[in-house]
Amino acid sequence: MCTKSLPYFLSGLVVRGFGRGSKALGIPTANLEDKVVDNLPHDLITGIYYGWATINKQTYKMVASIGWNPFYKNEKKTVEIHLIHNFENDFYGKQIKAIFTGYIRPEKDFTSEEELIQAIKNDIAVAEEQLQKSDMMTYKNNPFLKE
Repeated sequence: MCTKSLPYFLSGLVVRGFGRGSKALGIPTANLEDKVVDNLPHDLITGIYYGWATINKQTYKMVASIGWNPFYKNEKKTVEIHLIHNFENDFYGKQIKAIFTGYIRPEKDFTSEEELIQAIKNDIAVAEEQLQKSDMMTYKNNPFLKE
């Protein structure tokens, strides 16, 4: 597993992604700029993570994907963060700060969009459960997120 790089702190601008998160899957994601992806530690393996993220000075639980999204056959590695909250508007161009505190699973391919959606919903449920634990709750108020 990849836990030696955790917790992992990152910050970057939200950019336009492929438009699949909210449109095709109903699960919007904040895609981070290429320089954030390029600066990931080499020992931070691809897969699904959970943790905390701040946007517009508010902190939320999050689940994130780091990798190539095998279902969509991406040729470019991405970091996509799903904030566990319903937002009225998007936040392209805004800065997001995140602390990756735990690892859920490796990337994998799926046989259908429905199977992918179910896996993402399961990842969100795992993140919600894990982030209730006291050792994970302490990261919510980390000074990095509040700067």
